[in-house]
Amino acid sequence: MHATDKVNLHFQLDRDAWGRPVLTDAQGRQFAGVEVMRAFPITDPRRAVSLCDADGNEILWIDSLDDLPAPLRHMLEEELDRRHFLPRIRRIVRIDGISEPASWEVETDRGFTTFQLRSDEDVRRLTGNRVLVVDSHAIRYLIPDVAALDSVSRRLLARYV
Repeated sequence: MHATDKVNLHFQLDRDAWGRPVLTDAQGRQFAGVEVMRAFPITDPRRAVSLCDADGNEILWIDSLDDLPAPLRHMLEEELDRRHFLPRIRRIVRIDGISEPASWEVETDRGFTTFQLRSDEDVRRLTGNRVLVVDSHAIRYLIPDVAALDSVSRRLLARYV
């Protein structure tokens, strides 16, 4: 079932007693333990969202979260935020090490943290002046806009991008 416009978005999303999403489709069928996934979580997080049943089978496709009513959109965004842990780097405090592994100390939207960077290749430039940093434990960090960083952060990052 594909939901490609507002007319076809006839479904309801609630939570069960354990807080897991339950989808009720237009035919009244209920799917407990729904998994909400982005097709492109970094490059286009507002579009291409799939809702899958507990076995991983797609039951609903949403072209754009912006097409949904606010309460439903907020619930889906909450589920997506839980699934896609992607701290945003606000400031690079320090990078220790001339060669890899280098130790990074950063301020993110979730607080201060330090991590190890295995190689220069773990810092990737994305479209829209964004940068993805992957630490030695495969945790991803996003710099949403390099130009919005302070001058010290931009100088430290310049070696990598």
